[in-house]
Amino acid sequence: MNDPLNPPQPAGLPNEAGPALAWEPGDLWVFGYGSLMWRPGFAFESVAVARLGGFHRSLCVFSHVHRGTPAQPGLVLGLDRGGSCIGRAFRVAPERRAETVDYLREREQATAVYLERHVPLRLQDGTRVTALVYVADRRHPQYAGVLALEEQLRLVRQGAGISGHNRDYVLSTVASLADLGIRDPHLSWLADRLRLSGGDGSGGETVAPARA
Repeated sequence: MNDPLNPPQPAGLPNEAGPALAWEPGDLWVFGYGSLMWRPGFAFESVAVARLGGFHRSLCVFSHVHRGTPAQPGLVLGLDRGGSCIGRAFRVAPERRAETVDYLREREQATAVYLERHVPLRLQDGTRVTALVYVADRRHPQYAGVLALEEQLRLVRQGAGISGHNRDYVLSTVASLADLGIRDPHLSWLADRLRLSGGDGSGGETVAPARA
């Protein structure tokens, strides 16, 4: 079985942006790296482990709607510059393309904090596809940048919005990554603290792992 962290790398294909080599007319591919991995919310024909180059998963977006409010923001994932990201690629049937894009725009763009992009992905079997993805907009006021893990923990503990508690968002994401054989050390540190405290800010030591 292939390791999702190290999918096959066909000779001559770069890891970063490049032409898509497997795009069927009418098909829509959607790349999920956060809540879309475990709650896509749209109908799809197939799903595969995929790698996106040039971006990494980061809790870099203040949530004012889904997992927080303007007065008490939460913290959710975005794709930020550099590195790479393993997630799930969903293939949507051509006849569902328009309705899926409409759904994703309503869900992801409540405050226009993400940029809608089409990016090249490499699936676990080495196939190349182009996918729709939402990238954090660094110019947006809700872009949080790189926060200390202790501050991330504080925001996640306090956050709650129309989609539920921020705590549950982080725990569900960590569980979904574990299903792919991935352990993100910073998300896992947050999840460990949240489980110890029940998300209420009490219990558990809070010495954060060193950043690379």
